Amino acid sequence: MGVENNIAVGSTSAPVPAPQERGGMRLLITGASSGIGRALARAYARDGASLALLGRDAERLEAAARDCLAAGAEEAETYVADVRDRDVMARIIQSAHDKRPIDILIANAGVSTGLSPGQLVETPEAVRAMLAINVAGVFNTVEPAISPMCARGSGRIAIVGSMAGVRALPHSPAYCAAKACVHMWADSLRAQLAAHGVHVALIVPGYVKTPMSARTIVKTPFSARAAAKPSASASVKSWQPGALSDEDAARIIKNGLERRRGVIAFPRYMYWAMRLFAFLPAALVDRVMRQFPAEVPETSERGEK
Repeated sequence: MGVENNIAVGSTSAPVPAPQERGGMRLLITGASSGIGRALARAYARDGASLALLGRDAERLEAAARDCLAAGAEEAETYVADVRDRDVMARIIQSAHDKRPIDILIANAGVSTGLSPGQLVETPEAVRAMLAINVAGVFNTVEPAISPMCARGSGRIAIVGSMAGVRALPHSPAYCAAKACVHMWADSLRAQLAAHGVHVALIVPGYVKTPMSARTIVKTPFSARAAAKPSASASVKSWQPGALSDEDAARIIKNGLERRRGVIAFPRYMYWAMRLFAFLPAALVDRVMRQFPAEVPETSERGEK
Protein backbone atom coordinates (compact mmCIF):
# COMPACT_ATOMS: atom_id res chain seq x y z
CA MET A 1 0.00 0.00 0.00
CA GLY A 2 1.33 3.40 -0.91
CA VAL A 3 0.40 6.87 0.28
CA GLU A 4 0.12 9.80 -2.11
CA ASN A 5 -1.51 13.21 -1.72
CA ASN A 6 -2.99 12.18 1.67
CA ILE A 7 -4.77 9.24 0.03
CA ALA A 8 -3.80 5.76 1.08
CA VAL A 9 -4.41 3.61 -1.94
CA GLY A 10 -4.31 -0.15 -1.97
CA SER A 11 -4.93 -2.63 -4.71
CA THR A 12 -6.18 -6.05 -3.82
CA SER A 13 -7.13 -7.60 -7.09
CA ALA A 14 -7.09 -10.57 -9.37
CA PRO A 15 -5.40 -10.23 -12.78
CA VAL A 16 -7.21 -7.48 -14.64
CA PRO A 17 -8.66 -8.64 -17.97
CA ALA A 18 -8.47 -6.61 -21.15
CA PRO A 19 -11.24 -3.96 -21.47
CA GLN A 20 -13.14 -5.97 -24.07
CA GLU A 21 -13.21 -8.99 -21.72
CA ARG A 22 -14.66 -7.15 -18.75
CA GLY A 23 -18.25 -8.02 -17.97
CA GLY A 24 -18.83 -6.99 -14.35
CA MET A 25 -20.17 -3.62 -13.26
CA ARG A 26 -17.92 -0.93 -11.81
CA LEU A 27 -18.89 0.31 -8.34
CA LEU A 28 -17.53 2.83 -5.87
CA ILE A 29 -18.73 2.43 -2.28
CA THR A 30 -17.92 4.62 0.71
CA GLY A 31 -18.09 3.25 4.24
CA ALA A 32 -17.15 -0.12 2.72
CA SER A 33 -15.19 -1.53 5.65
CA SER A 34 -18.23 -2.56 7.72
CA GLY A 35 -22.01 -2.72 7.93
CA ILE A 36 -24.19 -2.05 4.91
CA GLY A 37 -21.26 -0.86 2.78
CA ARG A 38 -19.29 -4.06 3.26
CA ALA A 39 -22.38 -6.22 2.71
CA LEU A 40 -23.14 -4.38 -0.55
CA ALA A 41 -19.57 -4.87 -1.71
CA ARG A 42 -19.86 -8.62 -1.09
CA ALA A 43 -23.23 -8.78 -2.85
CA TYR A 44 -21.87 -7.16 -6.00
CA ALA A 45 -18.65 -9.17 -5.75
CA ARG A 46 -20.68 -12.32 -6.29
CA ASP A 47 -21.65 -10.87 -9.68
CA GLY A 48 -18.00 -10.37 -10.63
CA ALA A 49 -18.03 -6.59 -10.15
CA SER A 50 -15.03 -4.30 -10.27
CA LEU A 51 -14.98 -2.54 -6.88
CA ALA A 52 -13.47 0.67 -5.55
CA LEU A 53 -13.86 0.55 -1.77
CA LEU A 54 -13.43 3.56 0.51
CA GLY A 55 -13.07 3.71 4.29
CA ARG A 56 -10.89 5.07 7.06
CA ASP A 57 -9.72 1.83 8.69
CA ALA A 58 -7.03 0.36 6.44
CA GLU A 59 -6.99 -3.05 8.10
CA ARG A 60 -10.74 -3.56 7.94
CA LEU A 61 -10.88 -2.19 4.41
CA GLU A 62 -8.24 -4.64 3.18
CA ALA A 63 -10.12 -7.47 4.89
CA ALA A 64 -13.30 -6.39 3.09
CA ALA A 65 -11.43 -6.37 -0.22
CA ARG A 66 -10.12 -9.88 0.38
CA ASP A 67 -13.64 -11.07 1.19
CA CYS A 68 -14.90 -9.55 -2.05
CA LEU A 69 -12.22 -11.25 -4.13
CA ALA A 70 -13.00 -14.56 -2.47
CA ALA A 71 -16.68 -14.00 -3.33
CA GLY A 72 -15.86 -13.48 -7.00
CA ALA A 73 -15.05 -9.78 -7.51
CA GLU A 74 -13.08 -9.02 -10.66
CA GLU A 75 -10.96 -6.59 -8.65
CA ALA A 76 -11.16 -4.67 -5.39
CA GLU A 77 -9.24 -1.42 -5.02
CA THR A 78 -9.05 0.17 -1.58
CA TYR A 79 -8.81 3.87 -0.84
CA VAL A 80 -8.21 4.95 2.76
CA ALA A 81 -9.66 8.43 3.01
CA ASP A 82 -12.01 10.70 4.95
CA VAL A 83 -15.14 11.76 3.07
CA ARG A 84 -14.91 15.17 4.76
CA ASP A 85 -11.90 16.06 2.59
CA ARG A 86 -13.42 17.41 -0.60
CA ASP A 87 -10.18 17.63 -2.58
CA VAL A 88 -9.11 14.12 -1.68
CA MET A 89 -12.52 12.69 -2.54
CA ALA A 90 -12.50 14.45 -5.91
CA ARG A 91 -9.09 12.97 -6.73
CA ILE A 92 -10.13 9.46 -5.66
CA ILE A 93 -13.34 9.46 -7.67
CA GLN A 94 -11.62 10.89 -10.73
CA SER A 95 -8.87 8.27 -10.43
CA ALA A 96 -11.35 5.43 -10.02
CA HIS A 97 -13.41 6.71 -12.95
CA ASP A 98 -10.35 7.15 -15.20
CA LYS A 99 -9.37 3.55 -14.60
CA ARG A 100 -12.85 2.43 -15.60
CA PRO A 101 -16.13 4.41 -15.72
CA ILE A 102 -18.19 4.05 -12.55
CA ASP A 103 -21.56 2.40 -13.16
CA ILE A 104 -22.89 2.67 -9.60
CA LEU A 105 -21.72 5.05 -6.88
CA ILE A 106 -22.99 4.41 -3.36
CA ALA A 107 -22.61 7.22 -0.80
CA ASN A 108 -22.91 5.15 2.36
CA ALA A 109 -20.36 6.50 4.87
CA GLY A 110 -21.90 8.00 7.99
CA VAL A 111 -21.87 8.18 11.76
CA SER A 112 -24.62 8.60 14.35
CA THR A 113 -24.83 10.76 17.42
CA GLY A 114 -27.57 11.70 19.83
CA LEU A 115 -28.70 12.31 23.37
CA SER A 116 -28.23 10.29 26.51
CA PRO A 117 -30.98 10.21 29.19
CA GLY A 118 -31.17 13.59 30.89
CA GLN A 119 -29.06 15.33 28.26
CA LEU A 120 -30.83 18.36 26.77
CA VAL A 121 -28.36 19.58 24.15
CA GLU A 122 -25.97 17.64 21.96
CA THR A 123 -22.26 18.42 22.18
CA PRO A 124 -21.64 21.08 19.50
CA GLU A 125 -18.31 19.61 18.36
CA ALA A 126 -19.85 16.17 17.93
CA VAL A 127 -22.78 17.62 15.98
CA ARG A 128 -20.53 19.49 13.59
CA ALA A 129 -18.35 16.45 12.99
CA MET A 130 -21.43 14.35 12.24
CA LEU A 131 -22.78 16.99 9.85
CA ALA A 132 -19.42 17.16 8.08
CA ILE A 133 -19.45 13.38 7.52
CA ASN A 134 -23.16 12.76 6.91
CA VAL A 135 -23.92 15.83 4.81
CA ALA A 136 -20.73 17.34 3.38
CA GLY A 137 -19.27 13.85 3.03
CA VAL A 138 -22.21 12.77 0.87
CA PHE A 139 -21.84 15.89 -1.28
CA ASN A 140 -18.09 15.30 -1.58
CA THR A 141 -18.74 11.74 -2.74
CA VAL A 142 -21.49 12.41 -5.24
CA GLU A 143 -20.57 15.74 -6.83
CA PRO A 144 -17.39 14.57 -8.62
CA ALA A 145 -19.29 11.70 -10.25
CA ILE A 146 -22.14 13.75 -11.69
CA SER A 147 -20.39 15.33 -14.69
CA PRO A 148 -18.67 12.14 -15.93
CA MET A 149 -21.91 10.15 -15.65
CA CYS A 150 -23.96 12.82 -17.38
CA ALA A 151 -21.35 13.17 -20.12
CA ARG A 152 -21.70 9.52 -21.07
CA GLY A 153 -25.47 9.47 -20.42
CA SER A 154 -25.51 6.62 -17.91
CA GLY A 155 -24.81 5.74 -14.30
CA ARG A 156 -26.53 5.22 -11.00
CA ILE A 157 -26.06 7.14 -7.76
CA ALA A 158 -27.34 5.73 -4.47
CA ILE A 159 -27.50 7.92 -1.38
CA VAL A 160 -28.02 6.24 1.98
CA GLY A 161 -30.48 8.10 4.18
CA SER A 162 -32.47 6.84 7.16
CA MET A 163 -35.96 6.53 8.59
CA ALA A 164 -34.75 9.33 10.86
CA GLY A 165 -34.82 11.60 7.84
CA VAL A 166 -38.52 10.95 7.19
CA ARG A 167 -39.82 12.11 10.57
CA ALA A 168 -37.61 13.56 13.32
CA LEU A 169 -36.91 11.58 16.49
CA PRO A 170 -36.44 13.38 19.81
CA HIS A 171 -33.30 11.46 20.80
CA SER A 172 -31.25 12.30 17.66
CA PRO A 173 -31.94 15.93 16.68
CA ALA A 174 -28.87 16.67 14.58
CA TYR A 175 -28.71 13.21 13.00
CA CYS A 176 -32.33 13.56 11.87
CA ALA A 177 -31.55 16.99 10.42
CA ALA A 178 -28.57 15.59 8.52
CA LYS A 179 -30.55 12.72 7.03
CA ALA A 180 -33.46 15.01 6.10
CA CYS A 181 -30.95 17.17 4.25
CA VAL A 182 -29.59 14.33 2.12
CA HIS A 183 -33.14 13.07 1.50
CA MET A 184 -34.08 16.41 -0.04
CA TRP A 185 -30.83 16.56 -1.99
CA ALA A 186 -31.34 13.07 -3.40
CA ASP A 187 -34.89 13.95 -4.47
CA SER A 188 -33.64 17.08 -6.22
CA LEU A 189 -30.80 15.27 -7.96
CA ARG A 190 -33.10 12.49 -9.14
CA ALA A 191 -35.38 14.94 -10.93
CA GLN A 192 -32.49 16.96 -12.33
CA LEU A 193 -30.24 14.14 -13.58
CA ALA A 194 -32.89 11.82 -15.06
CA ALA A 195 -32.88 13.81 -18.31
CA HIS A 196 -29.15 13.07 -18.62
CA GLY A 197 -29.53 9.31 -18.26
CA VAL A 198 -28.35 9.20 -14.63
CA HIS A 199 -30.56 7.47 -12.07
CA VAL A 200 -30.52 8.60 -8.44
CA ALA A 201 -31.87 6.38 -5.67
CA LEU A 202 -32.52 7.34 -2.07
CA ILE A 203 -31.99 4.43 0.30
CA VAL A 204 -34.07 4.65 3.49
CA PRO A 205 -33.17 1.81 5.86
CA GLY A 206 -34.80 1.12 9.18
CA TYR A 207 -32.90 -0.81 11.83
CA VAL A 208 -30.03 -2.83 10.39
CA LYS A 209 -27.86 -5.04 12.58
CA THR A 210 -24.60 -3.14 12.24
CA PRO A 211 -21.99 -1.97 14.79
CA MET A 212 -23.49 1.54 14.59
CA SER A 213 -27.08 0.50 15.37
CA ALA A 214 -25.92 -1.91 18.09
CA ARG A 215 -24.87 1.07 20.19
CA THR A 216 -28.37 2.58 20.20
CA ILE A 217 -30.73 1.51 23.01
CA VAL A 218 -34.45 2.08 22.42
CA LYS A 219 -36.96 1.16 25.12
CA THR A 220 -40.66 0.47 24.94
CA PRO A 221 -42.94 2.00 27.58
CA PHE A 222 -42.98 -1.39 29.34
CA SER A 223 -39.22 -1.93 29.30
CA ALA A 224 -38.63 1.68 30.38
CA ARG A 225 -40.83 1.16 33.44
CA ALA A 226 -39.17 -2.18 34.19
CA ALA A 227 -35.71 -0.66 33.93
CA ALA A 228 -36.69 2.06 36.39
CA LYS A 229 -37.39 -0.47 39.16
CA PRO A 230 -34.67 -0.84 41.81
CA SER A 231 -34.46 -4.59 41.17
CA ALA A 232 -34.02 -4.19 37.42
CA SER A 233 -31.01 -5.67 35.67
CA ALA A 234 -28.47 -3.24 34.29
CA SER A 235 -28.76 -4.92 30.90
CA VAL A 236 -31.62 -3.66 28.73
CA LYS A 237 -32.38 -5.17 25.35
CA SER A 238 -32.91 -2.54 22.67
CA TRP A 239 -36.28 -2.49 20.89
CA GLN A 240 -35.51 -2.34 17.18
CA PRO A 241 -38.59 -3.46 15.24
CA GLY A 242 -38.02 -5.04 11.86
CA ALA A 243 -34.24 -5.13 12.28
CA LEU A 244 -32.50 -6.82 9.35
CA SER A 245 -29.05 -8.27 8.92
CA ASP A 246 -26.66 -6.24 6.79
CA GLU A 247 -26.77 -9.03 4.20
CA ASP A 248 -30.57 -8.80 3.92
CA ALA A 249 -30.35 -5.01 3.69
CA ALA A 250 -27.78 -5.29 0.90
CA ARG A 251 -29.99 -7.72 -1.01
CA ILE A 252 -32.97 -5.32 -0.83
CA ILE A 253 -30.84 -2.36 -1.90
CA LYS A 254 -29.27 -4.26 -4.79
CA ASN A 255 -32.69 -5.43 -6.03
CA GLY A 256 -34.03 -1.89 -5.79
CA LEU A 257 -31.10 -0.47 -7.75
CA GLU A 258 -31.53 -3.11 -10.45
CA ARG A 259 -35.18 -2.06 -10.76
CA ARG A 260 -34.16 1.62 -10.79
CA ARG A 261 -36.42 2.54 -7.92
CA GLY A 262 -36.28 6.16 -6.85
CA VAL A 263 -36.74 5.34 -3.17
CA ILE A 264 -35.59 2.04 -1.64
CA ALA A 265 -37.15 1.96 1.83
CA PHE A 266 -37.30 -1.01 4.19
CA PRO A 267 -39.14 -2.28 6.06
CA ARG A 268 -41.97 -0.71 4.11
CA TYR A 269 -44.45 -0.64 6.99
CA MET A 270 -42.01 1.48 9.00
CA TYR A 271 -41.46 3.85 6.09
CA TRP A 272 -45.16 4.42 5.59
CA ALA A 273 -45.69 4.77 9.34
CA MET A 274 -43.03 7.48 9.46
CA ARG A 275 -44.60 9.19 6.45
CA LEU A 276 -47.95 9.12 8.24
CA PHE A 277 -46.42 10.54 11.41
CA ALA A 278 -45.17 13.49 9.36
CA PHE A 279 -48.78 14.37 8.49
CA LEU A 280 -50.30 13.88 11.94
CA PRO A 281 -50.44 16.70 14.50
CA ALA A 282 -46.89 17.29 15.73
CA ALA A 283 -47.89 17.44 19.41
CA LEU A 284 -49.60 14.04 19.18
CA VAL A 285 -46.64 12.33 17.53
CA ASP A 286 -44.17 13.98 19.91
CA ARG A 287 -46.17 12.68 22.86
CA VAL A 288 -46.15 9.13 21.48
CA MET A 289 -42.44 9.20 20.70
CA ARG A 290 -41.58 10.32 24.21
CA GLN A 291 -42.99 7.00 25.40
CA PHE A 292 -40.07 5.26 23.67
CA PRO A 293 -36.97 6.66 25.40
CA ALA A 294 -33.67 6.05 23.66
CA GLU A 295 -30.00 6.37 24.37
CA VAL A 296 -27.85 7.20 21.36
CA PRO A 297 -24.13 7.32 22.16
CA GLU A 298 -22.34 10.50 21.21
CA THR A 299 -19.93 10.09 18.33
CA SER A 300 -16.24 10.31 19.19
CA GLU A 301 -15.72 12.40 16.06
CA ARG A 302 -15.01 16.07 16.60
CA GLY A 303 -15.51 19.02 14.30
CA GLU A 304 -14.93 22.74 14.46
CA LYS A 305 -15.19 24.52 17.79
